[in-house]
Amino acid sequence: MDPLSNSNAEPQHATGNFANDTQTLSILPLRWQLAYPLAPLPLRVSEPNLVRLVEDALVNRQPVGTVATRTGNDNPTPGELYTVGTMVNIERHIRMPDGTLNLLVEGVERFRIVEIVTETPYFVAQVQILPEVWEESSEVEVLQRELREVFGKIAELRGDIHEELQGLIMATQSSRRLTYLLATYMRMGMEDAQRILEMNGAAEKMRLLLSILNRELSLLQLSRQIQSEVQGEIEKTQREHFLREQLKVIRRELGELSDEATEVEELRAKIEAAGMNPEAHREALRELDRLSKIPTISPEYSVIRTYLDWLVAMPWKTATKDNLSLSHARAVLDEDHYGLTDAKERILEFLAVRKRRQELSRGRRKGESDKLPSSRPDREGAILCFVGPPGVGKTSLGASIARAMGRKFVRMSVGGIRDESDIRGFRRTYIGAVPGRIVQSLRRVGTRNPVFVIDEVDKIGLDYRGDPASALLEVLDPEQNREFRDHYLDVPFDLSQTLFICTANTLDTIPGPLRDRMEVLHISGYTEQEKLEIARRHLLPRQIRENGLLANEVTFTEAALLRLIREYTREAGVRNLEREIGRICRKLLVRAQEGKVTFPILVTDALVRELLGKPRYDNELAERTELPGVAIGLSWTPMGGEVMFVEATRMPGRGKFLLTGQLGDVMKESAQAAHSYIRSRAEQIGIDPSTFKASDLHVHVPAGAQPKDGPSAGVTIATALASLLTERRVRPDVAMTGEITLRGSVLPVGGIKEKVLAAHRAGIKTVVLPRRNAPDLEDLPEEVRRAVEFELVDRVDQVLAIALAPSETQKRRRTRAKPAAESRSLGAGMC
Repeated sequence: MDPLSNSNAEPQHATGNFANDTQTLSILPLRWQLAYPLAPLPLRVSEPNLVRLVEDALVNRQPVGTVATRTGNDNPTPGELYTVGTMVNIERHIRMPDGTLNLLVEGVERFRIVEIVTETPYFVAQVQILPEVWEESSEVEVLQRELREVFGKIAELRGDIHEELQGLIMATQSSRRLTYLLATYMRMGMEDAQRILEMNGAAEKMRLLLSILNRELSLLQLSRQIQSEVQGEIEKTQREHFLREQLKVIRRELGELSDEATEVEELRAKIEAAGMNPEAHREALRELDRLSKIPTISPEYSVIRTYLDWLVAMPWKTATKDNLSLSHARAVLDEDHYGLTDAKERILEFLAVRKRRQELSRGRRKGESDKLPSSRPDREGAILCFVGPPGVGKTSLGASIARAMGRKFVRMSVGGIRDESDIRGFRRTYIGAVPGRIVQSLRRVGTRNPVFVIDEVDKIGLDYRGDPASALLEVLDPEQNREFRDHYLDVPFDLSQTLFICTANTLDTIPGPLRDRMEVLHISGYTEQEKLEIARRHLLPRQIRENGLLANEVTFTEAALLRLIREYTREAGVRNLEREIGRICRKLLVRAQEGKVTFPILVTDALVRELLGKPRYDNELAERTELPGVAIGLSWTPMGGEVMFVEATRMPGRGKFLLTGQLGDVMKESAQAAHSYIRSRAEQIGIDPSTFKASDLHVHVPAGAQPKDGPSAGVTIATALASLLTERRVRPDVAMTGEITLRGSVLPVGGIKEKVLAAHRAGIKTVVLPRRNAPDLEDLPEEVRRAVEFELVDRVDQVLAIALAPSETQKRRRTRAKPAAESRSLGAGMC
């Protein structure tokens, strides 16, 4: 019997009545396939045990049970088989030369595996036949039509379904057989196919199959649409290229230039007008010649065109005229910044030198070369580097220099960059290559001599992609940057007329070769009086304007500003001070709009307390030093100077010396030196030597989460230990700094100006310094020198004599000695 012949009737097989029938079947596992009742299915059997199964079934003229596997393994276990399968008859079989069997089977009825009887050489199972009740109805008829229609659309879109199979499906009148034929030959997942087999009810099964076919149809339609769009784009591009080529020929015959020729000529004119150096000019013409020979649809065309656009857009000869008036420059700098005397003087020196060189250059052009020294072409000279804590005006000072000179200003932050290509650019061999940030900034500003501020040079990173700091060496070297070569442009560009200014918070993290190329100007923190003037001149007007107020609507008293400076900010710069002023302006604006106050408003110190709440900082010096064992030191950080407390305590023990507070190696060694000195001089200082053997000493520097290091805390640690062991507390108005030796000498340290400014901000009245740091006092503002008393020392003994308050015994002795002295004075007068 031909299983593809009679399409209008369900085949009848001599298999008996299957209602509630249980029988034994050989089980043929199927991988990624599923047999359905009434549907033919080609199979290929190659495993020896399954070949034997088929041969036994053919000899005994028995049907075979087919069951799908869950995993697709060649040798599945019983647990990997689905429990519902289809009993099939073997209609045809062909043995191949390699021993495999090609079969054509046709499904008879569903069954459920009740029990696996045996597993070798193949599965034999006890199964229960699951006869299917297929009721014809109007709904089934409608679903049958829908299935045929959807199948016709799928067959048209796929194009790989055999015509014989299409004819069989379209001619099948039985809805049951149509359903199973479609389920057999349409694409669907294994789980969906098994669900169709296991479901009961004709309509439900056909609806599930219809939804699966509709999903497949949607995917095929989307795929056809995408292919159509892609093909349309390709055909459009080919058509445009063909038409352009025809247009070229027509215009050539008419003697007219094509669009490409016009574009090339425009680029040629721009190249000639750009004023490039000879090497850049040659490279531009070479690339332009390549561009004229490449079709516009070629990817290389856009790469070359972009490169030429960058070349002609660079400011090869465009420069602004300098305003070298020293009086104008001084007025601009004083208007924009209060204080910063050293930085302003260095800028005026730079302008004076440049003005003088221009005068000499004009004299040389007038024929006075015999009187004037010859020189190389002008360059900007030193590269300035402003180093100081945040908020002191380093970046804004660069903008003021640009305004004073009449130059354009450009800023580039290099903090955190780790790729050398950010500085030098990417080579054109890379897709999406662009020039480095130096070249991009110069193109954006449009001149070859701007004031170029490179911010945060102390925070440049380093990794496997290169070292950006090394790439900056050429940029910041006046002898080399005349021919700076960006990787993308690959031609020299003159940076010698650009005034580079760098900013940093510390010099420690700047590589030595880069630091050597810069002239460092240290900008220290502001004093209280300087902050007061900056707030009046700059911060108040700016915050009033930015918060939508008028100049006469809000006025601050001097006491209000001083309270902000002393109690709500404690910093080297003025950023937090400006934020607090802005907070007050916004709170006043809210109250005014709610009708609680009316303008104008006078901000007093009491109103500051009301608006901002409790002070953030108070004078804790007396409270912290009220007990012996606490000394006040001074430290330097990239954020400016800081007041540092050193605490010491003792407990019964065996002479251990403990150090805590996240101290660095150098600071730990200073503490050990201080401990050794105090122990060696115990009797002279007034300490019982046995105390060291019977006690453990512990030195702690608070703010333990912050790393600390450096030798300048030596005298402070020694003072704290001496205070603890002599039971004499440290004067609360005395702070100190200095390195200590084992012999008791006090050596000089750095950062004196920042440390003294921090002491002045904290209300310290006396600062103990190494005598060899006396020249550093000349850098201090006059206001600080008047407010702070400086004690210059050479020995630790001198520090202790100044810092330690008298003990109770000493006080009593002085009290008894005073009346006796007065009586002797009275007796002498009577004589």
